[in-house]
Amino acid sequence: MSVPNAREDAAHILDNPARASLTGPHARFAERRGRVLRYPVDVSPWLALPDDPGADDWADLAALAGPGAEVPLPGYRGELPAGWEPTMNIAGVQLVDEGMDAVPEPAAVRLGPADVPEILDLVERTRPGPFLPRTIELGTYLGIRRDGRLIAMAGERLHPPGWTEISAVCTDPAYRGEGLATRLIRAVAHGIRERGETPFLHTGAENTTAIRLYESLGFRLRRRTAFVAARVPEQLGQSSAEPAGVPAL
Repeated sequence: MSVPNAREDAAHILDNPARASLTGPHARFAERRGRVLRYPVDVSPWLALPDDPGADDWADLAALAGPGAEVPLPGYRGELPAGWEPTMNIAGVQLVDEGMDAVPEPAAVRLGPADVPEILDLVERTRPGPFLPRTIELGTYLGIRRDGRLIAMAGERLHPPGWTEISAVCTDPAYRGEGLATRLIRAVAHGIRERGETPFLHTGAENTTAIRLYESLGFRLRRRTAFVAARVPEQLGQSSAEPAGVPAL
């Protein structure tokens, strides 16, 4: 898996995809305090710091989340301010579509709010990543059923202008090996392409099985990233722009 040329990806819209989404096609979801944006907590855990967060931005994030809250900082590569406790740092990758054979899937059905209890059950059993009660509102989610039971799904999450993230790709363990994930990825990608947009996705850097699947479908590595989280200081006055010397990445 080769790493792209850094110059090629300088200042790309996908470097801060949550911010591009919340200031663009997903602006209706945006909760804002100062320059900090986030999705409602029952929609998605993604939030967006500005590219150059300063003291005021960290204070706004702390006030938005509340004292002691754990907040995701996806892709953040700086240092945490004093008083902020790092709670997660998982290496990740971002891949973009470069020629996938995107086709509809006749067996797929569109999922909606009434399907959320079944979706949450499938997500709990397969752990593809966060899916919350209102995540279904972010875009198109497709599923495959057997005997009326939801056994596989995939859908759309972040939506920077011109791009759509494929997310929540999962299959019931009893039905793996049948190519259901591949069929659903291609079907979701077909809908994205029909809008004139390009699919992209994120996964853990150690999830080599998924990465091999995505690369076989026509995705390529665009950048390495990280899934970072930190805890807001219990006393908000502890937050400071001065780094604590604990790198977040």
